[in-house]
Amino acid sequence: MAPLEPARRRLAHRMMLLLVTLVAGLGVLPGTAYAAPASQLNAADMTLLNGVRLAGLWEMPAGQLAAEKGRSTRVREIGAEISRQHGVLDQLVVDAANKLGTSLPTEPTAEQKGWLTEMQNATGARFDQIFVTRLRVAHGKIFPVIGAVRASTRDPIVRKLADEANRFVGDHMAMLESTGLVRWQQLPPAALPPAQSDSLVAAAAANVGTGGGAEVSTTVVWAVFLLALATGGFATWRLLRRT
Repeated sequence: MAPLEPARRRLAHRMMLLLVTLVAGLGVLPGTAYAAPASQLNAADMTLLNGVRLAGLWEMPAGQLAAEKGRSTRVREIGAEISRQHGVLDQLVVDAANKLGTSLPTEPTAEQKGWLTEMQNATGARFDQIFVTRLRVAHGKIFPVIGAVRASTRDPIVRKLADEANRFVGDHMAMLESTGLVRWQQLPPAALPPAQSDSLVAAAAANVGTGGGAEVSTTVVWAVFLLALATGGFATWRLLRRT
């Protein structure tokens, strides 16, 4: 039996190294599983990025039209200011997208292009009314979206953009309302959440409620490592007991 003694000890030594490796892994892999979702954009984050970008693509030219064609002095003033501010906000969303490594729309939607055409064809008081109505409704739709994303996003870049967009949109609504042309009875009815952002809020809520899959992945990692640790420990105990 003596010749077997060195072999048993070598095997026991290898098992102990395996246990040390497993224990070290317990301190590394679970941390990776929790960290990964923080760098991943979900549907709610992308809805905000795309929404802010699209708003700038059509509201900048709309504001320029108002500055040139507005009948009232107030409409001309706020048209110029909204266009200028959207230029700033547009650069902020482009910078955020570059940091996140994602792409953004490069032109307005067909509906937004239609609104611009409507404004181009209007004059006088009719232009003023169309400008204020279209922009006020559009801002009212994006406003709750910003709040929903701000409340749930896990990405600090998206969170910062939401804060910045919130200030701009709030100022724009106040400016548009100062014209006295907002037809309140014709605005879309309020809802919690708004109908336009049902899918967004659902996606954001699901991400918060389930942890975006991070908890499941971490649980699996722990289970695998604990099972391996128990198996390795039992095998080592048996080998040492025989020696």
